[in-house]
Amino acid sequence: QREFTQKKTFTSWMNSILAKHTPPSVISDLYTDIQQGHVLLDLLEVLSGQHLPREKGSNTFQCRSNIENALTFLKSRSLKLINIHVTDIIEGNPSIVLGLIWTIIFHFHIEELARTLACAYNQPSLDCSSAVDSSPKASRSAKKSAKIKERWKISATKALLLWAKEQCSLHGAISVTDFKSSWRSGLAFLAIIQTLRPGLVDLEKAKTRSNKENLKEAFRIAELELNIPRLLEPEDVDIMNPDEKSIMTYVAQFLQYSRNLPETEEDTQEKVREARSWLDAQEKKLAKLLTDTENETHYQKYKEMMSFMEAFNQEKKTFLPVLLSKRSEAELSESQHQMREEWDKLCSQINEWKVKLDQMLPSPLDSIEAWLQEVEHLQAEDLPDLQDPFKAMFVLREIIVIFKGLMDCFDSNLDTLQSFKNEDENNMPLVLPEKLEEMQRRFNNIRCTNSNTFLEYHYGLCSAIANEVMLKLNIWDMKYGTKESVESLLRSW
Repeated sequence: QREFTQKKTFTSWMNSILAKHTPPSVISDLYTDIQQGHVLLDLLEVLSGQHLPREKGSNTFQCRSNIENALTFLKSRSLKLINIHVTDIIEGNPSIVLGLIWTIIFHFHIEELARTLACAYNQPSLDCSSAVDSSPKASRSAKKSAKIKERWKISATKALLLWAKEQCSLHGAISVTDFKSSWRSGLAFLAIIQTLRPGLVDLEKAKTRSNKENLKEAFRIAELELNIPRLLEPEDVDIMNPDEKSIMTYVAQFLQYSRNLPETEEDTQEKVREARSWLDAQEKKLAKLLTDTENETHYQKYKEMMSFMEAFNQEKKTFLPVLLSKRSEAELSESQHQMREEWDKLCSQINEWKVKLDQMLPSPLDSIEAWLQEVEHLQAEDLPDLQDPFKAMFVLREIIVIFKGLMDCFDSNLDTLQSFKNEDENNMPLVLPEKLEEMQRRFNNIRCTNSNTFLEYHYGLCSAIANEVMLKLNIWDMKYGTKESVESLLRSW
């Protein structure tokens, strides 16, 4: 019964996500349709917003390759895929397939939504994960990090439950203590709908109806009025021990709906206050870190920066919607203006810190870092948009010469990086290994985009020449006298 319910719920949830893919796709049998790997990649592309590599065919090798690509992507997101192997997916192993889909639902759907609640409920979160440690104690650090992630998994479930309790508490004695029997009567679903869209539900009347009638009514209203896909049927919930994962998946959609509701000005200002408080705490934390590490080695300074940035990048996810509000400057309140200024100031301080640390790299890494930054800057720059074709030709030729000169040093710089002996006279590391790995990755990226960059520059140059030729041809639409005067004009041009 549990496996049947999960298969049905997860299939419906996947179809609601796959409908957003371009082109959209649909599955009818989860265990067989997932075997080619295309559906899995489509799902992950919609959830992550990233384009993932794939094989276009459907033979055994291509199916295996697609599933491997999907699992590799999930591992890159630090998801634990315990006992989930390509062979199990190809064979459509029910328990493994359901376990994989649940992992995806929990990470991309429930955890991401619960993060938005972490501040309100003061839950411990993955945002507090410890620093990356390259010392011999790394294995202990990794275990500690795994425990923190597990604690966040528990608190993500708890945050969702607290949110559901909060919605139901506004409507009398409707008890929600779990994602199982608490939902059997259907009253909890109806109470949440009433909180999100007052007037759609008559809770007093609902208390006189049967469980199945309430569940049927809740699922119907949610689908028609809130556009929440019907993942469950009354018979899935009105049983002694309903499936927890299926109910969590469905309840999370109501939280998603609440996130998309327009906020009151009071709610917005409260979020701005929380964001400003967080920004102030981060600025103090950064200032203390700079003072504490002033006399430390580059290795220790960079290690502390990585620790700070890991926590910072995770924590900021909660505040990004308000920090990067799409409101125009004219629409912002004074408090929002101040928040933006504080955000810009903090980002500037962090960037200055990074630049300073890169400049402090031991020789010859400092010059290699400077070379990398110069190449990356050129690769990221848009082609100059100049109206004067002659000026455009001059600028583009100059850029091509500079870029070619930089790329002539590619091999020698890479050799120097790879042969760098990362230890001092006491056999202690000079530079954090993660920094050396990052520099190596940047070399690989430059190698991959090198030819594209040259093509773009030459395309711009050819376009400028073509524009100049067309300009002259459009002007030279009359006779110019003698052969000598035309030759003179051509020479001049």
